[in-house]
Amino acid sequence: MRTDLNPLTAVRNLGILAHVDAGKTTVTERILFATGTTHKRGEVHDGTTVTDFDPQERDRGITIFAAAVSCAWDGHRINLIDTPGHVDFADEVERSLRVLDGAVAVFDAVAGVEPQSESVWRQADRHGVPRIAFVNKLDRAGADLDVAVASIRERLHPAPLVVQLPIGSEDGFTGVVDLLRLRALTWADGGEPVEEGPVPEALREEALRRRRLLEETVAERHPAALEEFCDRETLSAETLAAALRDLTHSGDGVVVLCGSAYRDRGIEPLLDAVVAYLPSPLDVPAVRGTHDEKDQERVADPSAPFAALAFKVNATATGRLTYLRVYSGTIGKGDVVMDAGARRTERIGRILRVQADRHAQLDRAVAGDIVAVVGLKSARAGSTLCAPDAPLVLEPPSVADPVVSVAVEALTSTETGRLASALARLAEEDPSLVVRSDPETGQTVLSGMGELHLEVAVEKVRREHGLGVNVGRPRVAYRETVARGVSGLVFRHVKQDGGAGQFAHVVLDVEPWAEGFEFRSTVVGGRVPQEYVRAVEAGCRDALAEGPLGGNPVTGLRVTLTDGATHVKDSSETAFRTAGRFALREALRACAMVLLEPVVEVTVTVPEDAVGGVLGDLAARRGRVTGSTTRTGAALITATVPLAELFGYATRLRSRTQGRGTFTARPTGYAPAPAALPTR
Repeated sequence: MRTDLNPLTAVRNLGILAHVDAGKTTVTERILFATGTTHKRGEVHDGTTVTDFDPQERDRGITIFAAAVSCAWDGHRINLIDTPGHVDFADEVERSLRVLDGAVAVFDAVAGVEPQSESVWRQADRHGVPRIAFVNKLDRAGADLDVAVASIRERLHPAPLVVQLPIGSEDGFTGVVDLLRLRALTWADGGEPVEEGPVPEALREEALRRRRLLEETVAERHPAALEEFCDRETLSAETLAAALRDLTHSGDGVVVLCGSAYRDRGIEPLLDAVVAYLPSPLDVPAVRGTHDEKDQERVADPSAPFAALAFKVNATATGRLTYLRVYSGTIGKGDVVMDAGARRTERIGRILRVQADRHAQLDRAVAGDIVAVVGLKSARAGSTLCAPDAPLVLEPPSVADPVVSVAVEALTSTETGRLASALARLAEEDPSLVVRSDPETGQTVLSGMGELHLEVAVEKVRREHGLGVNVGRPRVAYRETVARGVSGLVFRHVKQDGGAGQFAHVVLDVEPWAEGFEFRSTVVGGRVPQEYVRAVEAGCRDALAEGPLGGNPVTGLRVTLTDGATHVKDSSETAFRTAGRFALREALRACAMVLLEPVVEVTVTVPEDAVGGVLGDLAARRGRVTGSTTRTGAALITATVPLAELFGYATRLRSRTQGRGTFTARPTGYAPAPAALPTR
């Protein structure tokens, strides 16, 4: 047990990061088993894991939602978040990285650095999160530690600091050599504890060579290690460990360990490395925030004013859970805190130590803790909670713009209100989901980060709320415009049905117009009174709702009332409004009309080796490339693309770029569409 005066030195807040199927959840399960937190090994394929507790995660065999767990190792408290590996759930990773002090990046020993491994690594770079690497699945056919390390060096660009040498390979993988202490660690089948012994004679020369290479690599990057290396031509285990810790914290190197989580080999040394190399809350810079437009800092001190960031909200059957990272101060059950963004106070009902879907109650939480609280009503992911007498706003996690949309509707009209409530709760839990009502089409549109993301969200509505939901492709809001107008169109509206009749006579000119719709009158001599002119304009605006090509709204025209006539008894505003509506409809049928479709400006970021395929795909989607630049191995392509052609583009782009391509889109207006396009 540690005897440090400050207990925060014995806290580690870390995440498990990797590409989908690299073994993150299995690593997490083995960590929980090794630390005595669980007494049975959970398996992904059996649906018995602690962190993949959601029914959809167990059905699909992948991590969808970031899950927090807590365990103890060697006198340290480890707060661990198992993050998703699928690209559609990158926003869950982003919110988790915002509150973590360190991370373990898991790599497949056969595949090495995979596309999503690269993505989450870049996310961790943006947040400045120190990492160590664990090369998993060394028991698989084709596994090769050196090849995996080479891919880390080439694709991620840190200096890999390999501190272990595998003993055996593939099915014969039984343990590792600890290069710092030059001791062999082996595991027997059946879950026996790790055994420590001398380095096997057959591996001794290779172990010494790799230890020498590790010393030289560290000495090149660490001044104190270089000084000792020059004096003694070697490094002690203590100096090497201290240098590895410093290089991990600075990001100048990444410690690489190896093992097989499924066969429970390499987990204890990984936990030792987490304790030895990853930072405590005291080792990371003080969190920065603002108050009254002035920058402030809060250090990790339980006696400082309270400040915490909400990074996840989960509505459960037993209440609303808000997950917090406490940066400074202390909170207890029943304390009043301020939601700095909403500028309102709330009371903490309960404080929970989270074990995925299970919770243990706590009396208080202090700086450095990751906990869940019950009782907050307004806090959202990204909200800052602070002491009411010491307000502070922390920078929230960034939220990516959604790239894929579907139209959703309830099976029955009576369930429309329940569906709206369920979608609102979904968006509250997951800020990367956006729900909007399209004023053009009247559809409810759900937007997210990918097709799987939306599929999971809709299935959650069906399962948790018992709602039947229809999902379809969103309609594109086409427009119609005038290409060639008409002059002198005469329309007489006469109606006589026994009572007061209706009479209106109008003459219209219609011509193309650059901006929207304009109405004007050139009638002279009072032939059409002013109040009737306004009625004609209102009727024309009514006619703009449906054009002759396909019932789409009409834009880009100017209508001129050139002449007309009235009746002393039968003329009225209603009659002239009706005349204006039917006159313009008839005029539009006589005009040459053009269908317009919405276009967006797309900015695509892709690896340089995928540029050709992406450009070809954009051309096939009727895209017009407007620019291309290159920066640090990636190409930025801007193009104008019809919105209708972007459905399914996110999936297609990821397929063409092995998951490494991203894009953003913003509406830029309308452009003429091919005549063959369908209309509403």
